[in-house]
Amino acid sequence: MTMVRTQIELTDEQLEALKRLAHKRGESVAALVRLGVERVLREESAVDVAEHRRRALAAVGRFRSGSRDTSREHDRYLGGRITGGADGSTAQAEPG
Repeated sequence: MTMVRTQIELTDEQLEALKRLAHKRGESVAALVRLGVERVLREESAVDVAEHRRRALAAVGRFRSGSRDTSREHDRYLGGRITGGADGSTAQAEPG
């Protein structure tokens, strides 16, 4: 992983607390800052997933296909294909 040097501004209190924690943990201040950045990014990602889930659940039942058996026959209606795996894969549904 390539590291990019950057500058940040911290209060005196933040820097002193980071230095104490870094010493206690045997890590560098930079490592703790990177850890904090990763946590914030992970939290934000979790919020995005939660928001997507909330929106998807809000859409459930809001549209009508005109078919009464869509939940049972969805594979047939979709041509037996299940798409959009987390890795972008496409899988063939089992007949049935």
